[in-house]
Amino acid sequence: MHHREPVWRSSRRLLRCQVPAGWWEWLLDPASLTRRLQRACEGRFSVEVIRQCWDKPLHNEARAMGLLASRRALIREVYLHCDGKPWVFARTVIPHTTLTGRERRLMHLGDKPLGAVLFAEPRMQRGEVELACIHPGQRLFRAATQRQEQKPAGIWGRRSVFRLHDKPLLVSEIFLPGIPKHT
Repeated sequence: MHHREPVWRSSRRLLRCQVPAGWWEWLLDPASLTRRLQRACEGRFSVEVIRQCWDKPLHNEARAMGLLASRRALIREVYLHCDGKPWVFARTVIPHTTLTGRERRLMHLGDKPLGAVLFAEPRMQRGEVELACIHPGQRLFRAATQRQEQKPAGIWGRRSVFRLHDKPLLVSEIFLPGIPKHT
């Protein structure tokens, strides 16, 4: 385990009392987060691409997908906004081998939400949901909170390996302090 990376745990291994009130429903909602945010925002939802480039995944990301830690993957980081305010930081890791055939379109999403592509695919498979409390000093914390004026003590996130036509990609969604706890 790398000390600058969150500790991801199976959602089945966490007790509800270990997660702060109001977050459980966001973290374990099996439906599309994009659709849920769009409903909560009443149409004022947008995606802001922070960066998209070829880079090495974090150690735990490579491990989650069975990649060699030295392999580069397409890394996409975005903010999901409601009414211009960032509610979610999302990081997607897409191995080179996934970006073949129809999945080449994932390189060209721009400001379109990835969730719309994933949940529109009838044969999409979603792996187990893992949860983490992400703390200051960890790489994902720094990336997710880079625009927060006041840094929280910790933020919660979830991640899953999705498969499109048996090709993996890892999606991590980090919930930021401005998001309402109940929608």
